[in-house]
Amino acid sequence: MLPFFNLRRAGPIGVDLGSRSVKMVQFSANREKLIAAGRWEFPAATSPEQHAEHVAEAIQRGLTERKFVGRDVVLCLGDKELVLQNIRVPKSDGMELDRHVAQEAAGRVPFGVEEAEIRYVEAADVRQGDAVLREVIVFACHRPVLQKSLDLATKSHLNPLAVDVEPAALVRSYAAQFRRQADFDGRALVIHIGHQRTAVVITQGVDMLFVKYIDIGGGHLDSAVASHLRMEAKEAADLRRHSGDRRADLQDPEVMRSVSEATRGVIERLGSELALCIRYHSVTFRGQP
Repeated sequence: MLPFFNLRRAGPIGVDLGSRSVKMVQFSANREKLIAAGRWEFPAATSPEQHAEHVAEAIQRGLTERKFVGRDVVLCLGDKELVLQNIRVPKSDGMELDRHVAQEAAGRVPFGVEEAEIRYVEAADVRQGDAVLREVIVFACHRPVLQKSLDLATKSHLNPLAVDVEPAALVRSYAAQFRRQADFDGRALVIHIGHQRTAVVITQGVDMLFVKYIDIGGGHLDSAVASHLRMEAKEAADLRRHSGDRRADLQDPEVMRSVSEATRGVIERLGSELALCIRYHSVTFRGQP
């Protein structure tokens, strides 16, 4: 049994259930020391039916191979589980704002609100014609999908304490480096490129102003390399990863040139999508990230 002394000095384990891997991290209770962290990939060509089994296996590998303390966890919901909407509602507070958001979200989510867990964050006031409305970012998750993630954790002998959402976790991680008030006052574009989609967050300090998922990810870069160099997808992924991991003086110029040529189109499409996000922010909030 773990000493109570150690449990009090460890925060919960953060668990990110991705499409290709499980990522786990744990800090001390004061968040000043990293206790354990790791990433465990699923076998290649994992089918949807096998996904739950591979997630459970990856979690067990993580608990065995790293010195995580306790079994309390915070799960993170990503693009597969979340429905995101930027909506505008009349300026209000408390229960009245809750009602406005629920009414507006009812027509935006692909399932009934009675079957959903809906949370929101207030972005800022925006002018629409002669009216001033409140821009709100809505996060919705279908309850059966949420329950599936909780059941996976329970099956792995974990104790879920809370459920987080990926955009909020990205912002908090970015803001952890802030030391000056100017850092909190500035605006930034935070980008996380996943395997299938890219999360885009425009934030002011720790306050999210804009969130969007773009249907371009690392898997598209791998496919582009595989097609360009006529190799298997896994070989292309390994080539792109290992070439990028090496120091500049150890990289093969010919390989790097081929990878750059192969991925240029995908990167340009991603850049165009990011430019549209910045333009929306600039027009809506009258500022620059």
